Amino acid sequence: MNRIKGILYAAVSSATFGLAPFFSISLLAIGYSSFEVLTYRWGVATVVLLVFAFLTKCDFHIGYKDFKTIFGLSLLRALTSFSLVIAYQNIASGVASIIHFMYPLAVAVTMAVFFREKKSIVTFAAIVLSLVGASLLSSGNIEYNGGNRMMGLIAACISVFSYAGYIIGIRKTRAVEVNSTVLTCYVMGLGALFFIIGGYLTGGIRLANDTHTWLNILGLALPATAISNITLVKAIKYIGPTLTSIFGALEPLTAVVIGCLIFNESFTPASAIGMALIITAVTVVVVHEKKKESES
Repeated sequence: MNRIKGILYAAVSSATFGLAPFFSISLLAIGYSSFEVLTYRWGVATVVLLVFAFLTKCDFHIGYKDFKTIFGLSLLRALTSFSLVIAYQNIASGVASIIHFMYPLAVAVTMAVFFREKKSIVTFAAIVLSLVGASLLSSGNIEYNGGNRMMGLIAACISVFSYAGYIIGIRKTRAVEVNSTVLTCYVMGLGALFFIIGGYLTGGIRLANDTHTWLNILGLALPATAISNITLVKAIKYIGPTLTSIFGALEPLTAVVIGCLIFNESFTPASAIGMALIITAVTVVVVHEKKKESES
């Protein structure tokens, strides 16, 4: 039963996270800065989760060591969101999301190098496939509104490693013992604080006062952030990061479909091949890792 729950949580998390580019770009397009978008995204999501946590009588008392761990995780998660928004401003949202989807490979490499997990030829082959796929995605017209391609690619790559660090941190630190809702509230609340400070240091944060803007904010804060993050934490705790990653394929697929249908982003044969190679590479890694877990 726990396995089924974990799979459902992972599927919901990845599918809802794939909505983030649509709502983020919609807010950026009407003049909101990166810090403003992220302040509203994380701030509103935190308020909603706090209400849910109090209604379900969650205990927010944590020790100093737990807080230090959660603070570090919040930095990694905030860096992921910030780098992705920068990527959305400079390259096509579908491409940014596809590159971000390489995070399971980063998890595999990190686990092998820093946690002494045995490296295999399957992992290396998958890394090569993903790099070829990313190159094919980058070979076409991937700029968004005249953005800086190199900056966008670098930002998307940063999101890969920061998100991988966040996922590994949930599994390998004291955070695994913290209630999922409480952990998500702390991570997102601290992240909102980081973005508020960043906003005020770079021009301030305006007050949203029209219905259309608030619909985009709520779409970004609720399904793409609050629901996505809490279901991610629950999925990792139920089935681990390996199996959770395989359902991450819904993230780039959602983003690419929205990018093509809503923002008229190009989708060439090379893009299709690149996307297929990256998804194949990640799938091979997570299936291989899951097989090793079952045999051990």
